[in-house]
Amino acid sequence: MHPNPTRSRDDLRQLLARIDGRPYPAYKDIAGTYDFGAFTLAIDHVQGDPFAAPSRLRVIMAPARIQLPDWAATTALRRTATADWLLRRFHRATGMAAARRGSGKSGLITVDRPGQEILPRTACVVFPGRVEVRFFAGLPAAGRRILGRQAMEMLCVDIPRLVEGSLVLKAADQRDLERHIAVAEDQAALRSALAERRLVAFVGDGSILPRESGVSDRPLRGPRVIPFTAPDSLAVELDTPHRGKVRGLGIPRGVTLIVGGGYHGKSTLLRALARGVYDHIPGDGRELVVTDPTAIKIRAEDGRRIEQVDISPFIRNLPFDADTRRFSTDEASGSTSQAANIMEALELGARVLLIDEDTSATNFMIRDRRMQALVSKDREPITPFIDRVRALYRDRGVSSILVVGGAGDYLDVADTVIRMDAYRAQDATAEAREVAARFPTGRIAEDPGPFPPVPERVPLPSSLDPRRGNKVKIRAHGTDEITFGFEEIDLSAVEQLVDPSQTRAVGAMIRYMTGRYLDGRRTLREALEALYAELDEHGLDRVSPFPTPAGDLALPRLFEVGAAINRLRSLRVEVRGPAVGEDSRGHTS
Repeated sequence: MHPNPTRSRDDLRQLLARIDGRPYPAYKDIAGTYDFGAFTLAIDHVQGDPFAAPSRLRVIMAPARIQLPDWAATTALRRTATADWLLRRFHRATGMAAARRGSGKSGLITVDRPGQEILPRTACVVFPGRVEVRFFAGLPAAGRRILGRQAMEMLCVDIPRLVEGSLVLKAADQRDLERHIAVAEDQAALRSALAERRLVAFVGDGSILPRESGVSDRPLRGPRVIPFTAPDSLAVELDTPHRGKVRGLGIPRGVTLIVGGGYHGKSTLLRALARGVYDHIPGDGRELVVTDPTAIKIRAEDGRRIEQVDISPFIRNLPFDADTRRFSTDEASGSTSQAANIMEALELGARVLLIDEDTSATNFMIRDRRMQALVSKDREPITPFIDRVRALYRDRGVSSILVVGGAGDYLDVADTVIRMDAYRAQDATAEAREVAARFPTGRIAEDPGPFPPVPERVPLPSSLDPRRGNKVKIRAHGTDEITFGFEEIDLSAVEQLVDPSQTRAVGAMIRYMTGRYLDGRRTLREALEALYAELDEHGLDRVSPFPTPAGDLALPRLFEVGAAINRLRSLRVEVRGPAVGEDSRGHTS
């Protein structure tokens, strides 16, 4: 990474003594690698100012020095779980190591903060033969003058103490690491078992689904928390390598409704299923909640841009002859946005749709008998989801799990009905069928026939420009937004982005793909699959926006990267596949 040979810790001390009191840019002299005996310290980037983003550093250690057992790195999953476990220890230790040492960010030592999920990250990577922890440090200054002695204390004393205290394992630590890996492997085994058992999701008995608060993803604690228990009629047992057989709710393929009164746990269950595409840490409460890895949470998204998406399976004959086979708009309505979100998910390979009535467009979900009588079908362009959900499964093999609180018409199309009563799950399938037979709605099905294949779209690379003037401008804002050149990509409705580091990675991945895989020939799905094949082989470091590794990226799913590209307002595409018709850029209301 650095052209200069590795120097010693004493060399670093001498450099810091020499530049003590000089203007802050003199810190640039310390960039390079230093042998600390137990580890190598790499100073990859030195901030230009005490108030700027902190400097980027790496600790590089041999597994033997960490006393990392061989079994901790024998598979890709174990390497990811081990890196996650080490990162959490390092993160906890940084909270005790930092000390204020001057102006701005002086004295800051921080590392990318992991959440409740076990994600491949660039903050800690277990390679064959070495482990790297990438972190950030605010080099000390008074005003804009270097505090060399404080920097010496920070780099040559605090960091070695931090490394020794968090990265060197003892016997008890190895047992905790083994448990961390076991939890991840059990979740992977459960997720792999879904297809074999024709399930789309599994919720293990004893799971804690409610979260601490609307702004905390940690599990709710206290005597009133009700652990999840599967009803006997829907219970299955799945094998895991460490826990053995695990009992829980198996949600079968097809159309599943989650019903119940308000505040009884319907949406809580659906949110847990949406997060079940990721592995969770021990103690999270959702370690036994797994979902088909292609499951996508769908919602209405007023105001989003849509670029040449075939929404005709749901919406046809719009006013002003807007072509819904290649539908484009700068300001989507609730119904057109929800239709587009479904079709884009199918285009990227989703096999399960997760939908909550509360975040859906009502006219997209249902048109009851009274409204059918008042507004004739020839005056209504929308074929509601209730009339397409069975065709989606029958013709395209796509299952749906829906939270329904008020639209009882959905009982007519459901294969399975789960009722949540005070956070307790009940099998209400037979009762729902009896209710549907006893109270017929008189509703007329508006199914326009088989669900057609989904056209593929080819993004044009010229429409994916991250530059603002002569500079590349990509910046993530939490999990809700990415600044990309002159555009702002609104991701607030992309609910399965769960970590700000994933959002940063999305921006870096789009930039890396453009011209390389987004080349004007590959479809969006082909380009994403090619990128992920490269990342499987070379790791997430491949998309680092810097000459040296970035320490604050976490791997998102292919679907969330595709969702970000689809929401880029400058995006232009060419359509491949069965859709025909003129391109329309009309606005909808």
